[in-house]
Amino acid sequence: MTELGNRLKEERLAKGLSLEDLQSLTKIQKRYLIGIEEGNYSSMPGNFYVRAFVKQYAEALQLNPDEIFETYKNEIPATHNDDLPEQLSRVKTRRTVSDGSSKIFDIIPKVLIGVFIVGAAGVLYYFIVNNVGDKANDLINKENEPVKFVRSDNLEKADEAEKDKPKENEKEKENDEEKTVEETPVVEAPKQELTAVQNSGKNSVYDLKNAEKFVVKLVSIGETWVSVTNGNGQTKFQGMLTTNGTQSTEVDLTGETKATIVVGRTLDTEIYVNDQKLEYAIAPADVVRQNITIQYVPKNE
Repeated sequence: MTELGNRLKEERLAKGLSLEDLQSLTKIQKRYLIGIEEGNYSSMPGNFYVRAFVKQYAEALQLNPDEIFETYKNEIPATHNDDLPEQLSRVKTRRTVSDGSSKIFDIIPKVLIGVFIVGAAGVLYYFIVNNVGDKANDLINKENEPVKFVRSDNLEKADEAEKDKPKENEKEKENDEEKTVEETPVVEAPKQELTAVQNSGKNSVYDLKNAEKFVVKLVSIGETWVSVTNGNGQTKFQGMLTTNGTQSTEVDLTGETKATIVVGRTLDTEIYVNDQKLEYAIAPADVVRQNITIQYVPKNE
């Protein structure tokens, strides 16, 4: 291994680069990189490539190529003497080839032009003969064809329009009937009415009208105690409602005409009657515990 090879290898290892990494950076085959590090230049194409590869190797390691060539000039082969014979050989070969074949190259273009002209004339003759002959035959055939009577498209359309008139009249009648049905006003059923009719202290009274059922739902948004009794004082529900436990309860009072709801904490209690939210007649902030009585008038009465 040469001093140049040792220095380049040490610089490569110091930068943490493998030969594969260096191959990717320089695009130089790995076997040539090994040859540079070992000082074995016999595997390379020539001295010119040796110098070029050493320069790329040094630049990839961020070394100064001129300093490398000056320091290790005794280890890096020169290229001038090697390239000169090769250049002279190439010049000699080119002159030999050009002198011997110049006459042949002069004749080839003329031959190609002649072939092209003959081919073009043949193609043109073939095109004229075929097209002119076909057109003449078509004219003769057309003269000998019998006269054909073609029914006008407009007449056919007129006949179809006459046939479609009864169908159109039927469609118009159907549309008129549909319009009559649509124009008939639809009578909407009266909406449920939940109205506060009386309030005093902690007691409030509501009337429920135009309702087909009487279902009360109590929902806790915090913690509250509630009870529901019918007009006879019979308890339908009683207990605590919390967001962490039983948050809501639903009581069907359709068969009753009156119900009383006792709410222990109105601030944390929402009341729904047939899914309609009841608005407290007495502000919950003013009276926390309230007694709410709902008088139900069935829809048919």
